[in-house]
Amino acid sequence: MNQFTIMKRRFIIIIVSFTISLVSINAQEETKPPDRPLTDVFESIWLIDNQTVIVPFKGTFEFDIQHRFGTWDKGYDDFWGLFAPSNFRLGFNYVPINRLQLGFGFSKENLLWDFNAKYAILEQSRSGAKPLSITYLVNMAVDTRKLEKTIFRKAGDRYSYFHQLMLARKFSDKLSLQVAANVTHFNFVDAILDESNNPVAKRENNHFSISTLGRLKISDGTAIIANVDIPVTDHNIDEPEANISFGLEFATSGHAFQVFVGNYKSTIPQYNHFFNLNSFSDNKILIGFNMTRLWSF
Repeated sequence: MNQFTIMKRRFIIIIVSFTISLVSINAQEETKPPDRPLTDVFESIWLIDNQTVIVPFKGTFEFDIQHRFGTWDKGYDDFWGLFAPSNFRLGFNYVPINRLQLGFGFSKENLLWDFNAKYAILEQSRSGAKPLSITYLVNMAVDTRKLEKTIFRKAGDRYSYFHQLMLARKFSDKLSLQVAANVTHFNFVDAILDESNNPVAKRENNHFSISTLGRLKISDGTAIIANVDIPVTDHNIDEPEANISFGLEFATSGHAFQVFVGNYKSTIPQYNHFFNLNSFSDNKILIGFNMTRLWSF
């Protein structure tokens, strides 16, 4: 066998080996699991008074109950707010396509109907290639009380709006944090009038605020939760108070229950951020709870 034949056979062996290696590498890449998003940055779409970046899987239907007792500044007279006038909301949400949640609810306060949409712009990945989750929420609420029970002048005065851009990160198996920028708009705002019924002071129609919240797991199904909402816009009258709330969360794959103490009374975000006058300094604090139930279709 001459030298040329030997070299040709070696070359063929090298080419075949290289081809087999490429096929093996491609097969491994095809079978490698994709870089999936984290689905448990938070356990629920709610954390106390704010929604989280979480959008459940496509086909998920959710039922929410949000309840706020009265403030406990009267002490034993109304058993620290438990027997005082309360507020609650029934909510319904559905995920028709991936990353998009649509919902509506009805609240005792002012007979408010609210309609909301939430879209997950970016989802934190398991590998860390995408380090943050970013979600946008928009909400519209309608005051449906009879006209004689309000100070509205026209139908459009009943409407209010809330926009929220949320950024969150799960830092470890136990700790998740979120920060959000919020914009609230009311079509109608009350004013202080002079003797000639001319407005001398009133709130701004637009209100900016910042929300921060976090969850620290202390077991597989239990976590410590906290929420702080800080107003940014200055108003001429009735400056809204910041909200501080904290509590516990108990969660399973299909349920979440949160019980907490805070000073927000409403269950509609724009009403909390715009109108809240309760504060810890004057003992205007209350107990609240959220319950959620998920079904997949």
